[in-house]
Amino acid sequence: MMRIDDPREARAIIRRGEYAGHTAAVARDFVQGNLCILPRDYAMEFAAFCQRNPKPCPVIGMGTPGDPKLPGLGDIDVRTDVPRYCVFRDGELVDEPSDIMGYWAEDLVTTVLGCSFSFELPLLAEGIMLQHIERDTVVPMYHTSIACTPSGRFSGNMVVSMRPLSPADAIRAIQITSRFPGVHGAPVHIGRPDLIGIADLMKPDFGDPPAIGNDQIPVFWGCGVTPQVAVKKARPPICITHKPGSMLITSIKNADLASF
Repeated sequence: MMRIDDPREARAIIRRGEYAGHTAAVARDFVQGNLCILPRDYAMEFAAFCQRNPKPCPVIGMGTPGDPKLPGLGDIDVRTDVPRYCVFRDGELVDEPSDIMGYWAEDLVTTVLGCSFSFELPLLAEGIMLQHIERDTVVPMYHTSIACTPSGRFSGNMVVSMRPLSPADAIRAIQITSRFPGVHGAPVHIGRPDLIGIADLMKPDFGDPPAIGNDQIPVFWGCGVTPQVAVKKARPPICITHKPGSMLITSIKNADLASF
């Protein structure tokens, strides 16, 4: 794990190619974002898809065609400032590079979606233990049977992230994360994974397998990996996302996204 509190310093390390791991608890006071970069003619349909599905796809920033900078989120260059990317051609994963300088084009538009890592600091501040941070692993993420509202060429089911919590901590987590709609907000499901189409919690589709204690229940939040499912169905000629767990670290404070 990279233990850096300053988001500018964290981005500088990533930009130099010196870190390619997960970003849970890195610059933990600051918002992290899921990345989705698309050609201009797909980007507007994708923006509408996000608007219709704010739980897994809360938009916190959008660039202009051909511009890799996101000044509203910090001194960011989306071509270099994510630890690891996923590049899709016609919906199929073709590369996982550490930068996308060779893929950048003048018609590409960047969308940044809120990430559940951003509500983890207030959970930790309340004494709620988060297993993936304690174990230095990537939070487990799963495909579900929860259908998203389609928009144009974009459709598919929601991906969720899961954190095992005690019942008391789960109740408190609902109260806390409800204040952060810009980073997925309250959970979408608690308890039985089979009711949302998850057959085996020990076999996540992304991230690392959890360890669930006898006194814990699984708590599921909407996840910004959901767009990758929609992209596979839409099959754009190119789409670039973050690798699950390796997020874009912004200079926006988590507290600024809270609603009280």
